[in-house]
Formats: sequence, C-alpha cells, structure tokens
Amino acid sequence: MKTKLMIPGIFSLLTLTSMNAQKKAHLDKTKPIETRVDLLMHEMTLEEKIGQMNQYNGFWDVTGPAPTGGSAELKYEHLRKGYVGSMLSVRGVKNVRAVQKIAVEETRLGIPLIIGFDVIHGYKTLSPIPLAEAASWDMDAIKKSAAVAADEASASGIAWTFGPMVDISRDARWGRVMEGAGEDPYLGSKVAEARVKGFQGDNFAGNNHIAACAKHFAAYGFAEAGRDYNTVDISNSTLYNIVLPPFEAAKNAGVRTFMNSFNILNGVPATGNVFLQRDILKGKWKFDGFVVSDWASVKEMVSHGYAKDGAEAAMKAVIAGSDMDMEAHLYVEELTKLVKEGKVDEKLIDDAVRRILRVKFELGLFDDPYKFCDEKREKEVIGSKANHDAVLDMAMKSIVLLKNEKQLLPLKKAGQKIALIGALANDKNSPLGSWRLGSDDNTAVSVLEGMQQYNGNVLTYEKGTDLTVGKTAFIDELKFNNTDTSGFEAAVKAAKTADVVVMVLGEHGFQSGEGRSRTNLDLPGNQQALLEALYQANPNIVLVLNNGRPLTIPWAAEHIPAIVEAWHLGTETGNAVAKVLYGDYNPSGKLPMSFPRNVGQVPIYYNNYNTGRPVDSDNNVFWSHYSDVEKTPQYAFGFGLSYTTFAYKDLQVAKSYAKGEPVKVSITVTNTGDYDGKEVVQLYIHDLAASLARPVKELKSFELVSLKKGESRSITFTLTDKELGFYDNDGKFIVEPGVFKVMVGGSSDKTIDSAFEIK
Repeated sequence: MKTKLMIPGIFSLLTLTSMNAQKKAHLDKTKPIETRVDLLMHEMTLEEKIGQMNQYNGFWDVTGPAPTGGSAELKYEHLRKGYVGSMLSVRGVKNVRAVQKIAVEETRLGIPLIIGFDVIHGYKTLSPIPLAEAASWDMDAIKKSAAVAADEASASGIAWTFGPMVDISRDARWGRVMEGAGEDPYLGSKVAEARVKGFQGDNFAGNNHIAACAKHFAAYGFAEAGRDYNTVDISNSTLYNIVLPPFEAAKNAGVRTFMNSFNILNGVPATGNVFLQRDILKGKWKFDGFVVSDWASVKEMVSHGYAKDGAEAAMKAVIAGSDMDMEAHLYVEELTKLVKEGKVDEKLIDDAVRRILRVKFELGLFDDPYKFCDEKREKEVIGSKANHDAVLDMAMKSIVLLKNEKQLLPLKKAGQKIALIGALANDKNSPLGSWRLGSDDNTAVSVLEGMQQYNGNVLTYEKGTDLTVGKTAFIDELKFNNTDTSGFEAAVKAAKTADVVVMVLGEHGFQSGEGRSRTNLDLPGNQQALLEALYQANPNIVLVLNNGRPLTIPWAAEHIPAIVEAWHLGTETGNAVAKVLYGDYNPSGKLPMSFPRNVGQVPIYYNNYNTGRPVDSDNNVFWSHYSDVEKTPQYAFGFGLSYTTFAYKDLQVAKSYAKGEPVKVSITVTNTGDYDGKEVVQLYIHDLAASLARPVKELKSFELVSLKKGESRSITFTLTDKELGFYDNDGKFIVEPGVFKVMVGGSSDKTIDSAFEIK
C-alpha cells in the first residue's frame, strides 16, 4: 500500500519539476522566440490558451480592493486564473503595474498581459487628427508624430495601440474619415507605412515603441450612406485596388496586429470572414501577427443575422481567423465547450494563441513584464517640450490654404486692427479633436491665445455665436443646433472697425469620429448666418476652418477672399494657426479628400471611372452630370495653395517602353512667387484601355520639395510594374501593355500631360 501511495506522489513531484524546468526554459532569452512559444504552449491547458484570446476593458479601480459581485468579480477571477490575455483602457504606470502584477505573479503560468489603448493621434500631447496629418503629405513628419505618440503611451504603461486606421473612404458623411488618410489608396498606403514605423520603430528592444494595429479589416470606410457600422457592398475591383492596398502596406511595414471591422462584406461580417482573414491576410499575405476583433464585434454577428447565438458566433469567428475577442466575452465563455464537442479544432486555438504569444515575446514582456512601467520616465516624457515642438511642427504642416484673394494673407505683423470672431477661436477643447482618450480636456492652445503672441496689431475678440447649446441625455453628447443670434451685433461692430476679420468656424471636435455621421456637411448651427452678416459689415475676411471632415462651403468659396483649412490640430492648434496666418510658416498642405459642393455629390472622389457619356459631346442633356450643380468638387483631391506660386514645365517621358522596363518621368518646377515655399509635386496616370476599365486618374507618386523664391528644380519619377499594374477581379496583380497618359502637377485637377506606351 505504501508503495502504491508513493508512486503518485513521486509522479506529481516529477511532473512539477518538469513543468518548472520548462517554465524556466521559455524565459531563456537566448532561445528563439518560436522555441519559447512552443515551450510555453506545452505547459498550457486548453482554458489557459483560450484565456490568451480574451480581452477585457478595465473594470475596476485597479489600485483599490478586488471587486465583489457581478461581472467585475467574474472578470477579476478570470484575471487571477490566467484567463485574460489582454486588457484595454488601463493606463498610467501605477494602474498597469497593478494588473500586470496579478497576471505575472498570481497566475499559474505568469503570462504577462498586453495592454492596449486607442492612441490615435497622440497620447497626452496631441498631434492633428490623422486626416489632417495626411494633408501634410510629409511622411517623415507623420512617422515622427506616431513616434511621439508611442513615446508618451509607452511611458504610461501601454504596449499596444489600436492604430493606425487605414480605411479608405470617399464619403465625408462618415465621421471616422477624421481617423484615416482620405480617399486615395496610394497616399493612404504611404501614410499607413509611416505610422506603423513611427509607432513600432525598428524593433521593440527599447521601451519607447509599441505594437501597432492596422484597422478595420476590411472595407469599413465604404459604409453605405456614410452611416457608421452600416452595410458595405462593393465590387472586387474596389476591394483589391482601393481598400486593401493600405492594409498590405501596413503588413509589409511590419505591423504586428490587425483589427477586423464591424461591417459585412458579401453578406459575411468581417469578424467571421474566412476570405478576408484566412485566405488573404494569413494566407496570401503570410501575416504572422494576430487579429483582434473590434469592440464586441464577435457578439454582433448575432445581430447581423450571421450567427444564431453566442456559441455559434464564437465558433465562426475563430474559424475565420479572429484571434482575440475584444469585450464580447464569448471566447472565454464558449470556446472550451466548442473544442470538447469537436465543433472547433484545437489547432485553430493553438494558431491564435501562438500568434498572441509571439507578439508578447517580441515586445519583451516575458523578459520584463514591467518594461513599460517606469514612473520616472512617465513624468519626464509625457508633455515634454520636445513632444510639444514635434506636434506643433506637424500641425503647421497639416494646414491647407484653400483661397487667398486680395493678398489678405499673410497678415501684417503691425499696424492693423484685427477682429477675431467665433466661439471656436477661444475654445481650448474642440481643437483637440475626436479620439483623444489619453489627453486632458481644455489643454489645447486656442487660436486666440496663439494670435495674442503677436502683439504688433490691435486684436479684438468677439464670440459671435455659440456652437454648442448644452448636452443630450445620450452618453452626454454635445448638441449643435444653436440658433441664438444675440452675439451677432457685437461681432458685426468689431468687424466694421477692423482692417481684417479672422473668423474661426467649423465643427466641434466631437462632431466627427466614431458614431458621428452627418447628413449635412455645412457649418453647424447659425455659423453660416454669422459669416454672411460679417461679410456685409467687412468683406476682408480670413475664414479659418476647424473640422474633422470635408465640409460644404459653396457660399464661402464664392465670397470669402481667404480660406484656411486648419482641421482639428491638437494641443498646439492656436500656435500653428497663428504662425501660418502671420507668415512665419508658409502653408504647404494638400487635401487628402475632395471637398464637395454640396452633400448631394457625396461620395465624390478624384479617381472615378469614365462613363460611356463623360462629356456633353452631342450638346444635349443626356450625358453624365447634374442639372443643378457642377459635377466637379469644390476643392479637388491634392489641392492646396501657398503664399508663393509654382510653375510646371518641360514634362519629359519617352514615348515607348518594353514591358517590365522602368518608366522615367521628369518635370521642372519653379518657385515663381515672392516667398520660399514647399510644393507637393504629384504624378498621376491613366491606363487608357485595359482588360478592366481603369480610373481617369490614379496617384502613383509624389515628392515634397522645398524651393527658394526663383529656384527651379528638375524632379524625376520612376514608374515600375507596381505603379503601372492593377488587380483583376480575382485578386491577381497584372501589368498589361498599352498606352498610358501621365499627368504631373500640384493638384489632381491641375496637371500637364503626356503619354507613353508599354509594348
């Protein structure tokens, strides 16, 4: 009996010793990551594996006592058992250290959490919204902006950002256009690459870079009618040639995670879409990071009508390739049973967990779970002068000059009376924009504060009208239907005595972003009425727009002599706007989205297809147009002025090339104005006849050049198969012989043209 009793004891001891040895082995830094993942997974139970696929939002005061009762207590127990692989919205070194301590020191295997957060355009110190950054066309600046965001977020304990959003969208009604790079896949791909490299750096050896996440995979930006979360119904041509290229660029740049999207595609929700996640992302593209669902999107497949209940939703999501469940709780609740019933192959669980653990090892979390938990660094980095300087630079580069008649700009620095009008001019919160969860309210430099730094003029401020009129009961949202005109009189009086009126109008920072779709794109409230009233008092108006999306401003475009697109520029908004208005920075931004004349033109985009009746060749009504407005946009993609002027001449391209031979295109650009300046030289092509109709223009290259006044420079572009080809409807990339039109200029609608042939 004694012998029999001792055998299990010896066996248990040997098993425990073996497990401890293996646990030590996976912490051996000298071993390859894949070996370390193998060693760790060998120790894990099915429940612990599935736990790595479970992500919870912060659910209690982590520095306080453990929660009792309800879902918070259950989540806490899951955390202590090792059934949580990631948490989001936990930030600050003390808080992150507290939850990490539970995961590392109280669970059986001590697997560290990966802490995620929406670091969209900065953490505490905010850069411009991403759409504004894209207007800079300056990839070095955009990369630097993302690096600043990573620097501050990592100092706050965060290891992973849910950005960049690389969705292409042609519909300004969709509030999330503020979060992307606009309408063009080539520009969007360049921005995606820059932001991924800025967030992640060259590697994760230090503690100042974080894992990036390309989202939303895929086609979320094509939500019908611009209504958030809505159905998407697009062709394969649009999917392969417009939607997917920025995602592939992010993958090629080394992005470590993807997030799927809320929408359906071909009737299948993206979260449960095998074609997107297994066939393309993990198959064709060989992506070896992991995919996280969007918030509760696994559960939402039931609402879509694609799954009958939570268990079926979990099954379809994991089969499709969604590796981590964000806040639907279905993986941790359903997958163990599904595996044991044979409905989900455990190999799919292993694949997902391997991907998640791989990224955690790459981040160095196993080597030092607290690598992002340095309180001294947190105090030194967040809000540093260097970071403020960087976001100011980014903000100035993001501003687009749309109009400048009468040479109102730049403003004289002395001897003028300037009336500054508009509630947004004295607002320190709205300029921060949407998606600024890590920042503090009312920390932006207002335009008023920025202009007050220039004391050579007499500056008078009047609000004119409020933009907001209280809040609704629904998640404490601001209301924007103000009709009070009581402040008009004082504003008109100030305008009458001014040499120049600067009006700051537009959207509040919370009018764009997730869930903030609009059916009107005009100036909210009674701002338009204020603008017209002041124009009658003094037509010398500089209109400064604050907005997160293209707006419809046909009246202003016709009447107002100077218009500046200043977006939501983040922490240093007022300083950036003032430096541009006073000429200390010559604006060089170009629009990343077309501005419609009215909302009836939306969606509107430059890279459209010809119809069979593109022009009025027969002098009759039956051609592709509107009867009440021009079919062209108010301001085209790529458009943007400068305080100087640029001339284009001597477009040179050989007439014919052999297939596969690089095409060399050169052009001379001259600064013909009175100021030094920067110009974005843009190259477009049109494949005149192909097996699939091609857009009338496609951006294929650009170069940001600085030119002294009077300086000329020859710019050379090289077009390869990558630029000359396209995807067919099966996703195959093809390059076909034929004649190509090449167009070069400072905007998509202002180019000089030539042609060449691929034999």
